Amino acid sequence: MTSPISGRQPQAVRSALLILEEVAAAGVGITAKEISAALRIPPATTYRLLNLLVAEEYLVRLPDLGGFALGRRSANLAPLPLATPTAARTVMRRLRERVRWGAHLVAFDRHRMQFLDPDPDHPPTDADELSRHPHASGLGRLLLAEHDLPDGPLTRLTPHTTVDRDTLRAVLAEVRESGFARQCGEFHAALGCLAVAIRAPGDGRLVAGLALTGPADRVAAPNAELIDLLRDHAAELAPLLA
Repeated sequence: MTSPISGRQPQAVRSALLILEEVAAAGVGITAKEISAALRIPPATTYRLLNLLVAEEYLVRLPDLGGFALGRRSANLAPLPLATPTAARTVMRRLRERVRWGAHLVAFDRHRMQFLDPDPDHPPTDADELSRHPHASGLGRLLLAEHDLPDGPLTRLTPHTTVDRDTLRAVLAEVRESGFARQCGEFHAALGCLAVAIRAPGDGRLVAGLALTGPADRVAAPNAELIDLLRDHAAELAPLLA
């Protein structure tokens, strides 16, 4: 049975996280003394936490014992940006030459989104913000169609944001069936997006999403030709991203 958290343990966890941040900011070679002084943590506590972080491979002690650096497991705390194949960038460039909308390519990693090729002429919403409110974006709905809605209340970002869970489940069922999502003014009142799923050719895994963003009233139009154009480019991108 796990022992209950004592009164001192939360502070120890906070101190350990601060030490990781300090090593990351200072770079290779920062010493225990420098960490203790910078964070105003008692030397004995600093040494104890450093030894623990080294043992767990979040930090490494330099061979000359002159200081510390981030260890192997620290890389898991902030995944490296995904590389975008040159051929995929070429497909995106061709798409942007044919439309006046913002065209964005996004990778899906479980419940998170990461931009592989954001449109430089139409800067997109921050990927972390999109990941926090997937119910309000076309790309997020592609992701939710695979996993269903998260627990807890859904944030109303604009007067148009759909937050009723039954309504959203019906929307997600359509997205699941068609591989296409649309939202009009639900994330930003004046903007909307059209998004199509990109799946691995072999096993059908959802690996990415391709989206066009533009004024909400234009997104609300049928846009059948634009949607077909998105699907064609998504099909080109699928073998390049799987």
